[in-house]
Amino acid sequence: MGFIARLLVQTTLPHSRQRSKTIVRTNGALQVSISAHPLLELPYGRYPRLLMAWVTTEAVRTREPVLQLGPSLSSFMAQLGLLPRGGRTGSIGRLRDQMQRLFGATIAFTWDRRAAGEWHDRGFRVSRETHMWWNPLRPEQTVSWRSTVSLSPGFFEAVCERPVPIDLRVLKLLRSPMGIDLYCWLTYRNSYLRRPTRVPWAALAAQLGAEYSDRKNFKRKLLGAMRQVLVLYPAARVSQVRGGILLKPSPSHVRRRLES
Repeated sequence: MGFIARLLVQTTLPHSRQRSKTIVRTNGALQVSISAHPLLELPYGRYPRLLMAWVTTEAVRTREPVLQLGPSLSSFMAQLGLLPRGGRTGSIGRLRDQMQRLFGATIAFTWDRRAAGEWHDRGFRVSRETHMWWNPLRPEQTVSWRSTVSLSPGFFEAVCERPVPIDLRVLKLLRSPMGIDLYCWLTYRNSYLRRPTRVPWAALAAQLGAEYSDRKNFKRKLLGAMRQVLVLYPAARVSQVRGGILLKPSPSHVRRRLES
């Protein structure tokens, strides 16, 4: 069992590389803006999602903002379900790049309820301080200095606040960022869904795929991801209907164990 930050299930990271330095996701009254480090680009794709799940799980498990990344690069990649491969397009370089992008990003959460006259805002860096001492040419090598990521106080509080339980094995098996987003969103929605609910394509696109300019392409990607997710989460009662998808009350994929 693992966890993913609830606020980053309600609004998601980019699926593909972005030209802009900032993106905005919308979910009802909630808006999330993610801004890149001045020297880097925005995180995107599958790797930052695996990193987010690892970060949230470790923060919830240890209740500490300073997280140990592991004695070697290969040992850390094993925790993410990745094999260390070098070269220009290998997993080592891509993971390191996405780690720098994610840990250097700034996130702002804004709740705007204009009808009620309410406006709330929270903003923070993901990492207050990050140290990576691994040699990418020798991923198995254990180094004396520990690689760590120190979460900023605001981000640490956000990821530990009502995190969503997930099955980490599912994330490692899903190959697409859309599939990971959909799985996390479905198990979160099913944790509180009490009656059948239709979710229109426009709302899904705003939350799960704002960068798709072609609605048909977004719909095709989501339905393909849904077929993959349902193989791993067959208890989820979700189907395509006219204008969107229909959710029916289903068990959450990972249920919290009640402590006596």
